Amino acid sequence: MKHIYFLGIGGAGITPLALLAKQSGFEVSGSDKQNSKNIKYLIDHGITNIDIGDTLKSLQNRQNENKIDWIVYSSALTYENLDFQEAEFAKKNGLKITKRDQFVDYFIQNKKLKLIAIAGTHGKTTTTAMLVWLFKALNIPTSYVLSTVVNYADQAEYNPSSEYFIYEADEFDRNFLTFKPTLSIISGISWDHHEIYQTKDDYNKAFRDFIDASKKTIIYETDYRTLELTTKNNIKTVQYSATELSKISLLGKYNRMDGYLGVRAIEELFGIDPAKVFPLISQFPGLQRRMEEIIPNLYSDYAHTPEKINAVLNLAQEMTKLTNQKIIIIYEPLTNRRQYYIKEQYENLFRNVDKIYWVDSYLAREDPKQAILTPKELINYLKNPAIAQPSKLDANLKNKIQNHLDQKDLVLAISGGGGNSLDEWIRKEFKA
Repeated sequence: MKHIYFLGIGGAGITPLALLAKQSGFEVSGSDKQNSKNIKYLIDHGITNIDIGDTLKSLQNRQNENKIDWIVYSSALTYENLDFQEAEFAKKNGLKITKRDQFVDYFIQNKKLKLIAIAGTHGKTTTTAMLVWLFKALNIPTSYVLSTVVNYADQAEYNPSSEYFIYEADEFDRNFLTFKPTLSIISGISWDHHEIYQTKDDYNKAFRDFIDASKKTIIYETDYRTLELTTKNNIKTVQYSATELSKISLLGKYNRMDGYLGVRAIEELFGIDPAKVFPLISQFPGLQRRMEEIIPNLYSDYAHTPEKINAVLNLAQEMTKLTNQKIIIIYEPLTNRRQYYIKEQYENLFRNVDKIYWVDSYLAREDPKQAILTPKELINYLKNPAIAQPSKLDANLKNKIQNHLDQKDLVLAISGGGGNSLDEWIRKEFKA
């Protein structure tokens, strides 16, 4: 196995795998439909055989140059491109082609690593990043993949001296059921990915199956009950108290809860006294797209489910309690499909917000039979719809945001999208 080709190489879940493959000795090439900062990141790290645009033509050219051994793709690709001509190309040419998690599992087995898998509806990216931070702070060799950008590590690392591999195991398309983790960490459960899991029971069963496949699991007691688990043979349930969480001096209750899982994981793996780890997790520097400051008082966050939105609003409230600022939200829902399942939950979600500018939903993997819910329709689900107004990503909105910034308000853009999203627009229009 020498040459691996990554489809959608600029995607958040694929970029770090391409880097990991290069670090561990594979030849790496790939393609994406659009250029991005992730593409630049890979080029800066020595992965230059990347084509933008026609992925099928790219595959043909790369195959002619140097035979491809394995094509790796993200599950999202099959939902965005139902024809998936690249799969037909692989079949005709006798090439191995799999989803990304089959490659990760192969890598773990090939390098004889023990998997620490972080899964959950919300909090898994932050918990994964925190655990990598703790391993580095404790000088414990580790290999890992991060689906986000941090300032203390690359997006992926293979360390030949490591015993463990840290990975964010995604439930989308049941990907996490590929693995048999040495330790799994469940960061929070609430029904999501409705196009995959038709019912809440189906969603919860997938997590139960994931836990059954794990040698050991750390999970909050509340999520243990949500999943209706009936055994504790391989499960360590965690409860927190205000006193325990107060030992972690991070802003945001849910950041402290994610950090507490990391502390307990270190205790479980290495027997290190949590009292020695609390000061280390309290120094966690954060990650991109999680209350990330773009310019002073303007932040961006990836929240796209009610639980994640509640978490970032909790953080904003803790911040403004210290500064006495107003909280201004620019909100771009992620997928129209998800709105049909969560719209009733908007009633009290934004109750402590001063103003919302609600823009069109970011569309991805949509059901063509569902009508697009407009900002006006969704705003009507608020208990106090007067605080929100439909908006567009245009000069008018830019001026309103600037006025809030001039008044020293805290402005938070909540956006789950990628290219052409609110997050991308904010970064382009408001530069440091």
